[in-house]
Formats: sequence, C-alpha cells, structure tokens
Amino acid sequence: MTRKPVRAAHAGLTEKPHRTRLLFSGTVNFRADTVVLPNGKKATREFMSHPGAVAVLPVLPDGRIIFVRQYRYPVRKATLEIPAGKLHSASDKPLLRAKAELKEETGYTASSVRPLLSYWPTPAFSDEVLHIFTATGLRGGAASPDEDEFLLVETLTFKKAWRLVKSGAIRDSKTLLALQAWKIKMLET
Repeated sequence: MTRKPVRAAHAGLTEKPHRTRLLFSGTVNFRADTVVLPNGKKATREFMSHPGAVAVLPVLPDGRIIFVRQYRYPVRKATLEIPAGKLHSASDKPLLRAKAELKEETGYTASSVRPLLSYWPTPAFSDEVLHIFTATGLRGGAASPDEDEFLLVETLTFKKAWRLVKSGAIRDSKTLLALQAWKIKMLET
C-alpha cells in the first residue's frame, strides 16, 4: 500500500499580503489589507495592529491576589482585573513593562516576576499578543497610575475570585486566563 506524503496541517491556509492600507493611526492602528487567498482570489482583512500588552497576577504571601477595579468605557462598566498595560513600542520588553505596570497601578514591587503564558486575545481582528506574568515576594508602596487612569486596588482570595468568575462578575479575558493558568499550576505543584 502506498501512502500519500504527509502535508503540514496548515499547508494551503496561508494568506499573502498584497496591499496594506492604514485607516487610522493612534495608540493602536487600524488597517484594511488586501490579501491573496490560497485559491488565488483577493480579499480584504480589516484589523487592529497592536504593539502588544502585559498583565500581572500578583500573589501575596498569604495567597491573596491583587486586582484593580477600573471603569472600561467600551463595556460601560467598572471591571475587576489583574494589573495590565500596553507595550509602548515593539522594542519594549514585556518583563520590564509588567514590573512597571504592577508598580504604577498597585504600588507593589515584586522580588520575583515570572512568565505564566502568552496568547492572542482576539486573532480574528487584532495582532495583539498579551504576555501574562506572576509576581511574588510583593512589597507595598505608592501607586502612580497614568493621569487618565482611575483605579481601586482590591485583594481577594483565589476562592473568592474564582466564585466571581463562575458568577460572571469577572469577565475580562486576561484575568480569566491568568486565574485558570494559576489554578492549574497550583494543582501541578
């Protein structure tokens, strides 16, 4: 019996850039690129070009987790999230930005900041990569949020935070994934 050669799972799925068009340039950019599809036809791909972001799951020595509550205009609600922020440029180092965001938003510094996971929050319409870190060995200090950032710092046990996830009170994707990844990591140790 002869077998057909095995092809890569993604073979024939690549879309090749044909023309790039910038629609808006700001904190993030919006583009409408023309691509050549695998069948040779052309299509438009509208998306947000994003420099990337970081988030930090800060864990106190007693196991409580530090969150920030802030108003998110697009959803018109105050959300409970882990501290996070956008990379300033493509050359910005995620680890350094994570440490800076933790300090700015909560006032805490950490003796240990380690990668937890990186993911694409919305690959259908953005090229953003979000890097999540854990922070331990925390020391309190004064927060210094951006002038347009109004935050409340809150601490919760993991159990309480998980109840808020299950009830739908925490709906932010980076926070959901960070808590889930932390839960898995704790089960493995």
